[in-house]
Amino acid sequence: MNRHPIAVALRALRQTVLGPDARPERPLLARWPRLAPYAAPVGLLAALGLFLITLTVESDWGLPPPIALLFAAMTVAPLLALPRRPLLAWRLTVLALLICTFNAPADQAWPWTPPLALGSIAVAAVVVARVDRPVLAWVVAISTVPVFTLVHPNNRVPVLLLLGALAIAGDLIRRNRLSRRALVAQTELSEREQKRRAVLEERTRIARELHDVVAHHMSLIAVQAETAPYRLTDVPAPAAAEFVAIAASARDALTDMRRLLGVLRSETSGPQTAPQPDLTDLGAMVDAARRAGLPVTLDAESVDDDRVPAPVGLAAYRIVQEGLANAARHAAAAAVRVTVRTGPSGLGVRVENSPADVRPTDDGGPGHGLTGMRERATSLGGTFTAGPLPDGGYAVAAELPYDAEGGDR
Repeated sequence: MNRHPIAVALRALRQTVLGPDARPERPLLARWPRLAPYAAPVGLLAALGLFLITLTVESDWGLPPPIALLFAAMTVAPLLALPRRPLLAWRLTVLALLICTFNAPADQAWPWTPPLALGSIAVAAVVVARVDRPVLAWVVAISTVPVFTLVHPNNRVPVLLLLGALAIAGDLIRRNRLSRRALVAQTELSEREQKRRAVLEERTRIARELHDVVAHHMSLIAVQAETAPYRLTDVPAPAAAEFVAIAASARDALTDMRRLLGVLRSETSGPQTAPQPDLTDLGAMVDAARRAGLPVTLDAESVDDDRVPAPVGLAAYRIVQEGLANAARHAAAAAVRVTVRTGPSGLGVRVENSPADVRPTDDGGPGHGLTGMRERATSLGGTFTAGPLPDGGYAVAAELPYDAEGGDR
């Protein structure tokens, strides 16, 4: 909702003079975290030194000790509040500029001590880079009051030019900082959305493949149940009726599954009628990788294909496939070893490569390979790990569990 300019100006004036001081958008030492622990003691020592210097100058100008102590404290107070309360530090600075005037010598054109003048410039430089534009306009306008009131006419123009330059530079710095922060936030949002999309795409592909595998087995159940009365002799009527019921239930399950998962099919890709790969196809895939120039060693001689369910075999095949693709992409010419082992109740898959002598290629892709392999392993209740090896190589490993007793296909 657009506000009237006068209302915006009055609101900014109230915030400038009386409003709460907003917390700094970013700590002053955020870019140098190693210096942060030393900021407080160094700042206190600097404030103490500035207090003593101011007190010495005021004493040389002939001020009474109580007044000198008060003015020195008012000089240091804005700098102590500056790191966390910049707007409050500016208010204290304006108050100090109006109060801490001295009976300087006749040839002295400045009504303030050098520490107060330099501290005021430092406070103004920080404040103009921390407040928004309406408040900045009031900060500049109010800061000109002590300049026109107390500064010698010959020095007013340089002071006003300095104040204007600080205001312009501070506004540019603040807008640049906000733009970079918005860009960082948008980049993080885009990365999170990209990761989420990668997970959803991989889950969609897994669901499609599982649909194909389950549909294949459900179709076999339906066919076997329908043909059982004709293949078996002397089947009692109740048993024949039970076979018919089993076949009907299997076909109903197929229909419901196709209705639920049919939306995962791409309208442009058409139905996927090719059989899904399994562990028996690992040798052909490794041979293709060797022909492409990737030195691959396959260790899968002890794998019992009959014990591994189709979804587990498909997941193992896809993990090895993606592992070889990543090795070819990021560790060209490195030796790769593929190990597949069957255990009492699970299948172990490991793809590791030796240190690469050639720089990895940059295909500009988003890098969804590890995400896809992890999704495949976790969708089956397994585990997945990936990381560099002590010798400089890289390895991915997955444990895919299955029911040893019910795993026969």
